[in-house]
Amino acid sequence: MSDDRFTPCNPQEISSLFLFEKLSPEQLGRLCAEGRVERFDVGPVYTEGDPATCFYVMIEGTVVLSRRVGGDDVEVSRTSQRGVYAGAMQAYLGEQVPQTYTNSMRVTEPTRFFVLPAESFADIMRDWFPMAAHLLEGLFFGSRNMQRAVGQRERLLALGSLSAGLTHELNNPAAAAVRATATLRERVGKMRHKLAVIAQGPYSREALAELIEIQERTAERVAKAPVLSPMEAADREDELTDWLDDHGIQEGWRIAPTFVQAGLDTDWLEQVAATVAEDILPGAIGWLNYTVETELLMDEINDSTTRISHLVDAAKQYSQLDRAPYRVVDVHELLDSTLLMLSGKIGPGVRVVKDYDRSLPEVPAYPAELNQVWTNIIDNAVFAIGSTGGEGTLTVRTAREGDRLLVEFRDTGPGIPAEIRSRIFDPFFTTKPVGEGTGLGLDISWRIVVNKHHGSLQVESAPGDTRFQVLLPLTAPESETAQEPA
Repeated sequence: MSDDRFTPCNPQEISSLFLFEKLSPEQLGRLCAEGRVERFDVGPVYTEGDPATCFYVMIEGTVVLSRRVGGDDVEVSRTSQRGVYAGAMQAYLGEQVPQTYTNSMRVTEPTRFFVLPAESFADIMRDWFPMAAHLLEGLFFGSRNMQRAVGQRERLLALGSLSAGLTHELNNPAAAAVRATATLRERVGKMRHKLAVIAQGPYSREALAELIEIQERTAERVAKAPVLSPMEAADREDELTDWLDDHGIQEGWRIAPTFVQAGLDTDWLEQVAATVAEDILPGAIGWLNYTVETELLMDEINDSTTRISHLVDAAKQYSQLDRAPYRVVDVHELLDSTLLMLSGKIGPGVRVVKDYDRSLPEVPAYPAELNQVWTNIIDNAVFAIGSTGGEGTLTVRTAREGDRLLVEFRDTGPGIPAEIRSRIFDPFFTTKPVGEGTGLGLDISWRIVVNKHHGSLQVESAPGDTRFQVLLPLTAPESETAQEPA
């Protein structure tokens, strides 16, 4: 660093800067004694994340402040106003918080600064403005604690909503399983009675063996039953009803729908009629009816319990309770579990389209927190669609963009007005009615994506087409440090 970069500190010059205009000559003298005037050529002054060693006040020139978003530096301020300041502005907090630069500063023309070492700035704040230092300290920690508390409430509200949705989703298959179990108990009782009737009837050992064999083949047929259209099912029911009536089977119209659901047709019944004697055909059909009903009920119970198991697995995937907090994940699994958890809230009026690129690699991430991001964005999309009548489309798309993975949420809601678009990521800003939103959902999401995953979160919006785009690095940074979003 050459000596011509430094010029003597002139108390009169620095007193013209608005920060120092009310100071006494003695105070100005101390500033000049402990600080320095330094000129910087075009280029960087300090870098975000480095130890905050100095407090800078611009005397003349132009400064640009930027923040790191993913792998890019995003300009947040550019000014030539004398007296603007940056750098170690929280030095008065001392070791209570990490003293690092929270942004990067560069100059676009030769620029002079009054530069004060961070230690001197902290001492001066405590000596000259002790009450102000205490107030600022209380404001800093109070604001951070309030954001954390409200952020925790945001998470709890989301969890409550998810729990209600999960309870609703679990109730349907659980109730179906209970109903099917009760009906199955009744059918098994009737089957035992029918078996007793058959055993007491004039059936030979060979006839009973044939009935058992037909029962086994019928059960196999049920397991492979095709899915018919309503028209096909109705036509087949008519055919079966006619066949049963022609063969003297009472109430064939009651039996026919069950046989159709099981995949049985008149060709199958002809095989049964050819196998058993004509006098035992009605009993055989009744016996097969109970067999089919029992198989269908067991299938229904199996489907319901599988659905319950799937929902529980989705809840575990969503919460990540039994997983490492930071690991390599398939974002599609996270998206699917979140959509399933939110299905009750999404409702039937919202059509969900999954446009996934399944060839994408897994990415290093904090999965539980990404699920929170998906939840916040989907919740906002559903609210937006609901504000236009409750019907619309939510499209979730994944793709690769260079060395990053894109997750895009597109909704057909009314869009975000241009005048508030720049504020949607601000803490406590919300367009939802009082009591329905804290205004922290997108702020928390931004912190999780940008600060914790070194990615980016951006929005594009027009009426009928709003897109929130999350870009995540495909590889982990060299040294990953876990940091809770404030």
